[in-house]
Order: sequence, then structure tokens, then C-alpha cells
Amino acid sequence: MRILEDELFPSTPGKVKIERAHAINRQFNRCFASTSTMFLWALFLIALTASYLSFQSFVDTSSKYLSASWGGLHWEKQIRVSAEVRRPQGISVLVTGAAGFVGSHVSIALHKRGDGVVGLDNFNSYYDPSLKKARKSLLDSQGIFVVEGDVNDGRLLAKLFDVVPFTHVMHLAAQAGVRYAIENPASYVHSNIAGLVTLLEACKAADPQPAIVWASSSSVYGLNEKVPFSESDRTDRPASLYAATKKAGEEITHTYNHIYGLSITGLRFFTVYGPWGRPDMAYFSFTRNILQGKPITIYRGKNRVDLARDFTYIDDIVKGCLGSLDTAEKSTGSGGKKRRPAQYRIYNLGNTSPVTVPTLVSILERHLKVKAKRNVVEMPGNGDVPFTHANISLARAELRYKPTTNLETGLKKFVKWYLRYYGYSPRGSKNL
Repeated sequence: MRILEDELFPSTPGKVKIERAHAINRQFNRCFASTSTMFLWALFLIALTASYLSFQSFVDTSSKYLSASWGGLHWEKQIRVSAEVRRPQGISVLVTGAAGFVGSHVSIALHKRGDGVVGLDNFNSYYDPSLKKARKSLLDSQGIFVVEGDVNDGRLLAKLFDVVPFTHVMHLAAQAGVRYAIENPASYVHSNIAGLVTLLEACKAADPQPAIVWASSSSVYGLNEKVPFSESDRTDRPASLYAATKKAGEEITHTYNHIYGLSITGLRFFTVYGPWGRPDMAYFSFTRNILQGKPITIYRGKNRVDLARDFTYIDDIVKGCLGSLDTAEKSTGSGGKKRRPAQYRIYNLGNTSPVTVPTLVSILERHLKVKAKRNVVEMPGNGDVPFTHANISLARAELRYKPTTNLETGLKKFVKWYLRYYGYSPRGSKNL
């Protein structure tokens, strides 16, 4: 111990002890200074990182705000102008799917009679978006403003109801098509179920609550073999995912009607066709292929039975939609609570005259003056049903719905539009 003490603290007086003590102090101070510097640098780096992240968040938020397709004083002014009612006892309507086939026709019909109309559409690419853009241009020319946005965007819907106290909602936005559900089932759940719930939530919270008319489908009858199809028939055996989502929509709307007092009318459309139609529909694709000299595929049911559809011309469907809006009672809820029972209705909108697909092709051949190259095959298990036939007695009695256009006349009008829109000429169809 003595030796150890001598090594640490030598007995030589004066200078050696003092220098040793100073050396130890200098090392301690240097270490402390180094630690303080490192601590300050760490604080600086933390502050710099926090500043960068805050700035990046600000840039991202600003970028999203600036790139958003909705919002701002000018945007709100356009909505108010478009929603302005121009006739006594008129209504203001939010039309979802306004750039779609039925939506564009309904929007124009409402505007022409003096009602206020604001459209909403997400312009998805299920079929050629250029056709939707062309419909939007048509609506623009009529003074109808279409908001580009998704029905699943609750913030957007809340903003629209905040800007305009819509009296009615015409909900036509949906993922359409029976066969595409096999390829992309999630899109049907996203649009037809989640989107419907988002819209109903917005309507529930709106003040005043609007009356709602929405597009169900004749496909809900599924495997039902009783004809013609009536609203009281079974609809619990869907043949496709599309049909199942529409049936789910009917159950969901009934729930919101029962709990929240929303006035709701569901419309079961039967094979709508006409000018500005959907390219995925058979009559549309048949026309394109016939003009291009390509073969068309005609499906046939069991026992070589021809498929038949209750083809309904677009103008007749529009009349049914407007009749539903005009007879819709006010919702009875407020603040998310129901004061009393509200109106709930479901109607078939069809033509009541089913026509076989081969007959449809023969009519197209006559109007196009071109013979089709037919390829007849057995119907695959893709969700299609062999026939549809509407009983419209309820809509006739309560909506004064009366279809007036037969398939011959309707297809003639469609072909005339198709040739003009796509610029077809007999000497070449490369533009098609």
C-alpha cells in the first residue's frame, strides 16, 4: 500500500505534486469541455432534424392542398352557381357518378327543367375515361359543375353539404359490370358498399338531411326463376359479386332509413342502353366489333336457349329517376337522430319486353348495314343470368313511370350517336 501511495503521490515536495495536480485538472476540464461540445452538437442536430421534418411536413401539406382538385373560394362559388334552383318549387340535387352514362343524362334533364345540379365523379379507368371527359364537357356546356372526387372521401362530401344544403341526392356512382367482378372484386366492395356507407354517413350528418334516390340493380333477382320480376320477389340468391354488393346496398340503406330517418328510394335498373352509353355493355361492344369486321361472341344458356334482356332506353330510365326525386318525401332525422319513421321505397325500372341477344344483333346489323360475324358459345359461369324481365306495375302506379321507347327505336338512336361520336366512315374504321 505504501509503494502504491508513493507512485500516486510521490514524496518529492513542491513542483512535482503541483504539476501532477494541474495535469489531472486539465484532463478533467478537457474531457468535460469535449462532453459539453458533443452535447451541444447533439442538441443542434436534433433541432436541425426537427426543423427539417417540420418544413417537409409543411411542404407536403401545402403540396397536397395546392394539388387538391377541390376547395377554395372560386370552387365554392362554382358549386353554389351550379346548385342554384331556377324554377318554383325546384330542388337542388347532388348527383354522384355524374360523368357516367345514367348520371350525365339525369343531370342534364334536371338542369333543363330548372333544378340545381352539382355533379361528383372520380373518372376512374374501368372503361375509357375519355368518354367520361366528353360527357363532362357536355355537362360543362349546360352550366353543370362536376367535382372530381371520390364518393369515399368523407371530407369532400362534408364540404359539399356545408357549401350547399342539398334537398336531394341522386346516387349513381358505382362499380358496374358483372364479369369484371371476377378480375377485381375489391373495387366492388370499395365503391358499392364502402362508398355507399360514406355517402349515407354524410347525408345523416347534413343539416337538413337530403332525400336519397340511388341505383340498385335488376341483378339482385339473381337465380330467381319467377317472371316477370317483382319487387316482392326473393333477392337472397345473387349470381354475381356485383349483384351481391347491390343487394348489400339495399340492406344498408334500409338500416340507415330505420335508424336515422333518411328518406331513401332504391331503383332496380334493367339493362339500360342508349347514346353516351357504357362501352362494356354488349350492344356497345357489338357495334364496335361489327364495324371493325371483328367477330362477336353471343352467349347461349342451357339447352341452347338464347339469353334475353329487358332492354330499357336511357330516356325512360331518366323519367323514372326524376319521378322518384319528385315523389321523395323529406328525411325525418336531425343531428343523427330520427324524429319519426321515414319513407323507404324500391322500384323496378324496366321496359317489360325482353328481347333475345340474337335479335339485338339483327337490329344492329340492319341499322349499321353491316353483317356481323357471330360466334355462338355456351354461357360461362361468370355471374350472368339467362334472362331479365321487369314487372313495373308499382313504379307505374306510384311514379307514373311509363316506358315509351322500344329496342328498334332506341338502337337506331344509339347507332346514329355512335357513328357521329366516333367519326365512322364506310371506307375505313381505323378511328374506332
